[in-house]
Amino acid sequence: MTFSIHGLAVARGIAIGRAVLVASSRVDVAHYFIEEAQIPAELLRLAQARDAVLHELQQLHDTLPKESPPELAAILEVHLMLLQDEMLADGVSQWVKDRLYNAEWALTSQLDVVARQFDEMDDPYLRERKGDLEQVVERMLRHIKGVPHVVPQASLKRTPSARQQDLQLDDHMDVPLVLVAHDLSPADMLQFKQSVFTGFVTDVGGKTSHTAIVARSLDIPAVVGARTASQLVRQDDWIIIDGDAGVVIVNPSSIILAEYGFKKRQAELERERLSRLRHTPAVTMDDQRVELLANIEMPEDAPAALAVGAVGVGLFRSEFLFMGRVGALPDEDEQFQAYRRAVEGMQGLPVTIRTVDIGADKPLERAHKEDTHLNPALGLRAIRWSLADPAMFLTQLRAVLRAAAFGQVNLLIPMLAHAREIKQTFALLDQARAQLDARGVAFGPLKVGAMIEIPAAALSVKMFLRHFDFLSIGTNDLIQYTLAIDRADESVAHLYDPLHPAVLHLVADTIAECRAQGKGVSVCGEMAGDPSLTRLLLGLGLRSFSMHPTQILAVKQEVLRADASRLQGWAQQVMASDEPAELMGV
Repeated sequence: MTFSIHGLAVARGIAIGRAVLVASSRVDVAHYFIEEAQIPAELLRLAQARDAVLHELQQLHDTLPKESPPELAAILEVHLMLLQDEMLADGVSQWVKDRLYNAEWALTSQLDVVARQFDEMDDPYLRERKGDLEQVVERMLRHIKGVPHVVPQASLKRTPSARQQDLQLDDHMDVPLVLVAHDLSPADMLQFKQSVFTGFVTDVGGKTSHTAIVARSLDIPAVVGARTASQLVRQDDWIIIDGDAGVVIVNPSSIILAEYGFKKRQAELERERLSRLRHTPAVTMDDQRVELLANIEMPEDAPAALAVGAVGVGLFRSEFLFMGRVGALPDEDEQFQAYRRAVEGMQGLPVTIRTVDIGADKPLERAHKEDTHLNPALGLRAIRWSLADPAMFLTQLRAVLRAAAFGQVNLLIPMLAHAREIKQTFALLDQARAQLDARGVAFGPLKVGAMIEIPAAALSVKMFLRHFDFLSIGTNDLIQYTLAIDRADESVAHLYDPLHPAVLHLVADTIAECRAQGKGVSVCGEMAGDPSLTRLLLGLGLRSFSMHPTQILAVKQEVLRADASRLQGWAQQVMASDEPAELMGV
């Protein structure tokens, strides 16, 4: 019987093959009490499992192939740090010593405790680091129980010959395989890359989970957050993964299989055609030059940005450097080296570094780990957190200033709303310059910009432009705050609407005021990378878009086909409509 499973589309493309199921090690964890005399033995089992996983991950990290995406190395480092986190190790030991839990029970109990702290976090990217912790614990449980690796090793040597668009339902030999699992860790993903799997489905995960990030970097069709997929799908079922729609089709009919085979080939041809645009300047039909920039998370993303023709980095999310730290935060030299690598990697093109966008509810600030946050989305996060910890903020500012001596660097401040916050920020920036001067350390000039992601900021844009060189509209948070929608909450996610008239007016007014004052303005949220919205943003006057590198060529195609001057009147009609989506055909 054919049925479909819906999840989150995180990596584009279509994959077709037979299912390989991987069970979770946590399904049948033994729960029993031990005798006091057995405590040393249980602690030894835990230590041996941790050491084995440490060795395994370190070996994977050290032997990464040169062609591996840089995300894998960075995420493996996060897993290594989580594995050595004192909070995890000490907590597990306490369950064994105080409660006399067996090793597996203690490990999963402490996981539940720490996972609740991650659930309270505001930032969706950092909140989903709970998945990384679960993956680390999963690997430890597998070692304790003697369960094999998630990705079956025997499959690594197979080489399917059948083209996916030519597959038949009665094919059994040399067919592609798709992986269906509860979750996949970055280490599993590395083995995945070396295997014959053409796509994967997981029960858990979000659009910003590490599994999703690595899938995009490997360009593997994937659907995550499919909930009970690993329970509904049976071993060797035919599976179609539609990574564009976030749909998994199980046991398709021959007609559906043929249809998706055709779609897959068409998509491959389209991507080949788009790749020819990478060196074509982004200029509209009426000769309006448009700037297409890349959003990156780490310095090693720079080559991928250049490969698709990005003319700079519009958003370097510096918080990635702060993630997964089990001890001190990154010091000035560590940050400086990372920013410098990004600047040099862009080969003279501008790099915009956003100051750290995290909050005091994150595990970075160990002293606050017992705090409760009634509404972390409105709490001490982004610039508020930075201003509350001047020493940390000054460290970052000095590192960015030093990197500016090696190329064009812009500084971007997130989540500003008040004039006093702006004044405090510039005062600390002046202090950072003075500190470097006193040390005799070279630094470069900075253009300083602000993110417009709070409605109050959008409504105060004239005041912002008196202080800043440029503005960057963070549409993800702007939509969330304007519509009072938690975009990570599935129960209200359907109300998250980038085409809501209130959102469009805030975006349009910000763009118009910046253009009137001759100041730069860009959009760096998901709206910038959505080709269906490119014409509208061009009509509203936007000439600078910043997005994930994989989205640049599709947006460039829309730019090349657009006549920006003719789009202005249509854009105003969309703005005036009560239902803009209807005029957009969305």
